[in-house]
Amino acid sequence: MLKPIARIAAFFGIYLLIFIILKPAFMAVYHSAMGEISLADWFRVIWHGLPMDCSMAGYLTLIPALITAIGISVKGRWFKIANRIYISLTAAIISVVTVTDMALYGYWNFRLDTTPFFYFFSAPSSALASVSAWTAVLGFAACIMFAIAIYALISRTADRIAPNSPTPISSTIASLVLTAALFIPIRGSLTVSTMNLSRSYFSQNQRLNHAAINPLFSLMYSATHQSDFSSQFRYFDNEKADLIFTELSASSGCRQNDSIPPLFKIEHPDVYIIILESFSAHLMPSLGGEPIATGLDSLAQHGLLFSNFYASGARTDRAIPAILSGFPAQPTTSLMKFAKKIENVESLPRTMRDNAGYKMSYYYGGDANFTNMLAYLVSSGFENIISDKDFPINMRTSKWGAHDHVVFDKAWTDVVADSASEHPILRVIQTSSSHEPFEVPFADPRFADSDRKNAFAYADHAATAFIDSLYSSPDLWSRSIVIITPDHYGVYPENIDNPLDRHHVPLVMTGGALNRTPGIVTTVGDQTAIAATLLSALGIDASHFKYSRNLFDPSRHHYAFFSEPGMAAFVTDSDSVAINLDADKLLIYQGTDPESATERCKAILQSIYNSLSEL
Repeated sequence: MLKPIARIAAFFGIYLLIFIILKPAFMAVYHSAMGEISLADWFRVIWHGLPMDCSMAGYLTLIPALITAIGISVKGRWFKIANRIYISLTAAIISVVTVTDMALYGYWNFRLDTTPFFYFFSAPSSALASVSAWTAVLGFAACIMFAIAIYALISRTADRIAPNSPTPISSTIASLVLTAALFIPIRGSLTVSTMNLSRSYFSQNQRLNHAAINPLFSLMYSATHQSDFSSQFRYFDNEKADLIFTELSASSGCRQNDSIPPLFKIEHPDVYIIILESFSAHLMPSLGGEPIATGLDSLAQHGLLFSNFYASGARTDRAIPAILSGFPAQPTTSLMKFAKKIENVESLPRTMRDNAGYKMSYYYGGDANFTNMLAYLVSSGFENIISDKDFPINMRTSKWGAHDHVVFDKAWTDVVADSASEHPILRVIQTSSSHEPFEVPFADPRFADSDRKNAFAYADHAATAFIDSLYSSPDLWSRSIVIITPDHYGVYPENIDNPLDRHHVPLVMTGGALNRTPGIVTTVGDQTAIAATLLSALGIDASHFKYSRNLFDPSRHHYAFFSEPGMAAFVTDSDSVAINLDADKLLIYQGTDPESATERCKAILQSIYNSLSEL
């Protein structure tokens, strides 16, 4: 009777041991990013991660426990075959998830979720573009070796405790009872609270909290939160959440929109939106950063620079809808994953086309199928979408496709060809070269020791050269508006722990059709505000863009809301809060009324998920 019970306990114990060992391994790999930590912190990570590890071990033990409970009453080879298949499968899953998580954390600063798998299945070559060949080979080899080690450990232990003959019915009953008992560690408690990511949070050092999270549980949790959005982030009843959001969206009582001086000199200028990969405020001296994006910094001095501007999200697929649809990035999912929803979301380009007759083009040097981007762009109204397939092979020398200067050259060729067009034109140009692995056809001697800085300098140079070409053509420049912003939060410098600093990005507006004296605009905003700001300047109603705000309208409450996996933040000119969504605790609270700011942040997040469920 004891042997089947010991077998089930052995499976649970081995899985748990593997997860425990992986924690110090993770901490060792990212020891430099952890900051100053003591020996006690290593044990605290293991201790506070133990409940989640037990939960995941429980999940993985369920099937072998059932096989054992049935197998002890049946003769035949199926028992061993079934176990071999299951052990092989779990060994492979643990290995792939662990190695992938370990490799990506250094880039993304959050534990594994469904995002990389969405990227891979939408466009495999693009998903792997940021990975060097050696990294891919070493990663694959690590997966194989780790899987073999896990398989050997589990199978040998299980074989030694395998029941070799049918046993009494009491053994079957005891095994089924023990299998049922696995739901206790799986659930995490006997109270109404079930296992979730917050159970691993214990420290003000977020890296230690991340180290305590089980990556398999993190992935599973993310996968099970890709639907039923109306049940997520329920902080208030919907009536109260709507009231808070409505009050935030209402007029602040200042002078009204019709008294705002025209932003443009002409009614419908040509509009260029340049989306720079991974740029941040830390690249520009005008925003207190380093002199890396000096071209953008110079442009900012001859146009409008928004100094309190924030990126909505953490990845491109969550940021583009913020820029072009005024729909905020979500911390647990991506709007672009859902074909039906992207057909229903509001669209800045489509609104410009329908209300002002704009012709539209989108330029991107990579694979437009990546993250369902093509479906989103077509649904948004773009008639002309230029991507990697539109460039000859000898121009696709970047791992992402065509380098930035090639993309800008193509855009400029089209600008010249369409210079006599009777219709105003919207062109959106998305760069990609300032992305891992930061390999660019450019060498700035200032950054010979940093591929990352050099790549940003290259993207800055390519964008500036395009704008200089516009400026050199007085007729084109006089009817141009150029809006420059990153796609998402910056990746320079690396490992910025403060989310407010991480999401602080530039927004630059320039062009010969701009009707403003150059200078700095201190209004607080985020990328969702671009839609209403541009539409209002074009004389187009933007009221249907629920989350967008005209940055030049003094009658509005101005704020920034942004998020990333596990975090949401709300910023005004008087208050700043950042919330750890997993633990439901404040990470940052500054200002005069952090309680009200926290309430508003949560109400916006709840509203976003209500809207997501309704699309």
